[in-house]
Amino acid sequence: MLSSGTNLLMQGQFTINTITNISRLAFCVASIFLIILATLLIVSGTIGLVSAFIVSLDDGREEIVQAISYVVIAVAVFDVAKYFIEEEVLRPKEKQSLSEARVSLTKFMTTIIIAVFIEGLVGVFERSGKAPEDILFPAALLIVATFMVIALGVYQKFSVSAEGEKKEKDIPE
Repeated sequence: MLSSGTNLLMQGQFTINTITNISRLAFCVASIFLIILATLLIVSGTIGLVSAFIVSLDDGREEIVQAISYVVIAVAVFDVAKYFIEEEVLRPKEKQSLSEARVSLTKFMTTIIIAVFIEGLVGVFERSGKAPEDILFPAALLIVATFMVIALGVYQKFSVSAEGEKKEKDIPE
């Protein structure tokens, strides 16, 4: 017969496993939904591009810039979904090493930074021809992306330093 302490421990483990499985399911569903939305964004951009070219070449040129923006956003959304699947659905919830966490977060942030840079560049090109006074927002995106790169560099430096200190002190990860 199991003691009451063992029984409570087993119930606690069951609850943790249940919550973990529900969490993984939620991330899986959210990731699938993000992938569908990103695909729809690319399809929408393609339809807009083709229909604009049918009307006129001038409209088509403007739609190219919009399609680029849609594809960049879609790729960023795909990457978020991929990150959720890799980190929250497939990866076992065992302790992740500092270097694994750094590499994973760096890849994720790099994709987001690239998307912000491209969106800013597309916005600058888009606004400069039509309404130069509206160039402030896309320029601000480029500044934000630059600060994101700096912040990622600072994170990398501190993260690598922490890994080095851990190895020097021979602390297990």
